[in-house]
Amino acid sequence: MKKLLLIGALALLGANVNAQESHFKIGGHVGLPVGDAGDTYAFNAGVDVAYTWQIAEHFELGATTGYSHYFGKEIKTPELNFMGSVIIPSISYKSNVGSIPVAATAQYTFEGGFNVGADLGYAFLTGDADGGGFYYQPKVGYTFAEKHTIFAGYKGISKDGYELSTVSIGYAYKF
Repeated sequence: MKKLLLIGALALLGANVNAQESHFKIGGHVGLPVGDAGDTYAFNAGVDVAYTWQIAEHFELGATTGYSHYFGKEIKTPELNFMGSVIIPSISYKSNVGSIPVAATAQYTFEGGFNVGADLGYAFLTGDADGGGFYYQPKVGYTFAEKHTIFAGYKGISKDGYELSTVSIGYAYKF
């Protein structure tokens, strides 16, 4: 993992030297947790920030971060009864988790505004989770009026065999 982050950092430094133009992007996203995460979380929303360099005519490379919050579902355990008496009462629990990714980002924009991209890095987990995990997010989108992008993506954070993943839509504004 450390080698991957080092390679990404070197690629970003190299992109800065050869870059023609740079952009600051800010936006937001909403999503629905899927897979394992769909059992525990009901909804996902967050903000995204990126800084990219145009290293070729239609290709941008940069760094991204932000904050994404996973709103937990209420989970209720069954109560345990023995001969009509409650031995262990039902317990309700609601877990909320946040993630802060630190990642490399890339985007290729085709003629007409359609684009494909991906983020790759590490996400720090906050709230009812600890540590972090491998972060990835492939995306497809459409750029219009040169500064506005709408996108759909699949965001995943892998940690110890558990996958915190969402299917999301979002918007970004390029400065």
